Amino acid sequence: MSLKSERRGIHVDQSELLCKKGCGYYGNSAWQGYCSKCWREEYQKARQKQIQEDWELAERLQREEEAAAYGSTAQAPPGAQPLTFSKFEEKKTNEKSRKVTTVKKFFGASRPGAKKVLGGKRRGDAPEAKSGSPSISRQVSLETDRVSKDFVEFLKPFQKPGQDLYKQCKIFLEHMHHKRELSIEEQSEYAQDFYQSVAEKLQTRWKVSPEKVEKAMDQVEKYVMTRLYKYVFCPETTEDEKKDLAVQRRIRALHWVTPQMLCVPVNEEIPEVSDVVVKAITDIIEMDSKRVPREKLCCVTSCSKHIFTAIRTSKEEPASADDFLPTLIYIVLKGNPPRLQSNLQYITRFCNPSRLMSGEDGYYFTNLCCAVAFIEKLDAQSLNLSQEEFDRYMSGQSGPSSSTSSSSLLPRGRESSCPEGSALALVRHNLEAVGQLSRRQERVEREARRLERDLIEWTEGLGREVRGLVQRCPLRLHPGTPASGTPAAPAVAIDSDNLEDPRLPPPLQPQVYAG
Repeated sequence: MSLKSERRGIHVDQSELLCKKGCGYYGNSAWQGYCSKCWREEYQKARQKQIQEDWELAERLQREEEAAAYGSTAQAPPGAQPLTFSKFEEKKTNEKSRKVTTVKKFFGASRPGAKKVLGGKRRGDAPEAKSGSPSISRQVSLETDRVSKDFVEFLKPFQKPGQDLYKQCKIFLEHMHHKRELSIEEQSEYAQDFYQSVAEKLQTRWKVSPEKVEKAMDQVEKYVMTRLYKYVFCPETTEDEKKDLAVQRRIRALHWVTPQMLCVPVNEEIPEVSDVVVKAITDIIEMDSKRVPREKLCCVTSCSKHIFTAIRTSKEEPASADDFLPTLIYIVLKGNPPRLQSNLQYITRFCNPSRLMSGEDGYYFTNLCCAVAFIEKLDAQSLNLSQEEFDRYMSGQSGPSSSTSSSSLLPRGRESSCPEGSALALVRHNLEAVGQLSRRQERVEREARRLERDLIEWTEGLGREVRGLVQRCPLRLHPGTPASGTPAAPAVAIDSDNLEDPRLPPPLQPQVYAG
């Protein structure tokens, strides 16, 4: 997939994310730009072709050896020994090792031979006590038991198909145990075949709905990969660990890259945006702590959704794909996720292929692979820098000028209008900002004092009106019936003496109810 850098930012044509065979699914750099399905087809074709070439070579060598042996026997003295079969095998092996190229060279990067492991054991075959602390081993065992119980509970409603599915998973795990000495590519191919076989049986033989098939495949992947994780994640027979260290060193060397260089449309000065950026970085780092490919993929999806939220909040408009990729690159540079290449390879090799070929998970994962490839090939032109500046920054001799790192703090249109240096321009801008804040504070204080005076005047005026009203309309209380039994005065209205006052409503006459 070709990456193009323009002045407006990093741009990748969305069509370049798709499989180069044109099937419509998402491609992957680990599959040479193919999707999972097309890559396996090409892999099988290349392997069959290689097997055929090996047989042809073996037959040709055998014919040559037979002809040479027959000629030497006819011309040799009577006591000479004929060419033995062991010498023929030795010559054939040397010939094959010199001329035959393996399928691995067609589809993978050139790499040295597999590392020799002492004692004939791989790292996954080591005892638990040596692979980590006892507490970590107990935690892994508890997690495995929990996943097993969850898987059994999930299969109970399926009844007979659930029992068959559980048996198939156990058989697959047993076969994978015997295939540990094979290459990781062969183990990955076997796992992909298992996923495809289970999905087809669920749909055709057991007539399970597509929604339940997707859930069942997620549970199957979780069950089997929780057990296989320590054997197939970053195996010693691959160069995954070396690539992890190379990517980490590369990201550390690019610590000087700023959002402005990548044209990232995210304003981290906004508190909401800053919080979302932290969540995105946390998600991409948390990917390494997961054991199931699906869970690692969920971390990538969650990180990507946080990125879209940050862009939308900063721009106050919907985010586009051209905004997403530069921001994803910036998040990866800022977070420097541990074992990034190992996690990408693990997802590529052992995740359910339907997840990577389509849907939002496949789209986000393809963009992450594209971002890592961009970081590995990042150059001066990608960041709109001269080669001299790029070399100085990479060597650590100098860093970007403060105008580059602080241009987001200056108002738009002011970066080039300041005749002073970038540092003086920033100081001047900060002084202006402090002056504006001081003037705003003084204005707020004046308004507060005026509001206080208005409240005092209103309170005093209201008190005067109440006192005047009380003076004009005094309250008169009439005594009730005395205790001696003397008849009391007839009941009258309280405001009966103020009948002439037009400001009062008509008097209310009391009503007495018997009973």
